[in-house]
Amino acid sequence: MFELLGIPPQALFGQLLLGLINGSFYAILSLGLAVIFGLLNIINFAHGAQYMLGAFVAWMLLNYFGIGYWWALLIVPIVVGAFGIVLERLMIARLYHLDHLYGLLLTFGLALIIQGLLRNQYGISGLPYSIPPQLAGGQNLGFMFLPNYRGWVVVASLVVCIGTWFVIEKTRLGAYLRAATENPTLVGAFGINVPRMITLTYGFGVALAAFAGVLAAPVYSVNPNMGADLIIVVFAVVVIGGMGSILGSIVTGFGLGLIEGLTKVFYPEASSVVIFVIMAIVLLVKPAGLFGRTA
Repeated sequence: MFELLGIPPQALFGQLLLGLINGSFYAILSLGLAVIFGLLNIINFAHGAQYMLGAFVAWMLLNYFGIGYWWALLIVPIVVGAFGIVLERLMIARLYHLDHLYGLLLTFGLALIIQGLLRNQYGISGLPYSIPPQLAGGQNLGFMFLPNYRGWVVVASLVVCIGTWFVIEKTRLGAYLRAATENPTLVGAFGINVPRMITLTYGFGVALAAFAGVLAAPVYSVNPNMGADLIIVVFAVVVIGGMGSILGSIVTGFGLGLIEGLTKVFYPEASSVVIFVIMAIVLLVKPAGLFGRTA
């Protein structure tokens, strides 16, 4: 059997696939954070809890109402996004004119409350969520075995990320959004309801986190800590890509997932810190991030 750099191909490509799966979640979650921070200047520390809430709502729909995975992909982002809109209107909107630190502290507290409520109700043990029958099994590619569901996660993440980037960067709606954050008074003078646009933008960012949560439910066990374990890494991804950079969050999310996978092959001991090492280097060399713009 041939080897690549002394590593059996099954082990190498298997870890690269795992890295790509992790990168898919990094990309969607960091995209939601980038949308919220780039357009609203809010550091949404509740993003991990909202991702976890998406997985829990999908689990509840299946176990309490018999609603399966495919409908959950549509319903959960709407439900959790609406929850995000309520939070934005009742609490977060009051902080827009204050320092970023206030928003970070508020959303950190909200994350702890959401996690605590679900931990109290369901415990910390993981709840199983089955892979839909249509995506069970896998494909033998010769050099590795590709589970169908993991391939679907990568494709779905790419479609959502590229679609979001296109809407924000290339359409009139995205231009209105970017203009509303730069000069809300001027945009409002053209008859556009800027507060409503900002509220819907926050809801959309939260819906992205919930969508990622539904994708993650069959891969990881559904538990109250699944968002807390991921949010620090996702913040590092956003910093490396450039705070508020939509394209940066997507490219960096997938890229860092692959680097993490390669590190597990060649130097496993460093796999849990490699992203933070890269973040430190990027901050030293280019503080605005790889795709960020200096003020």
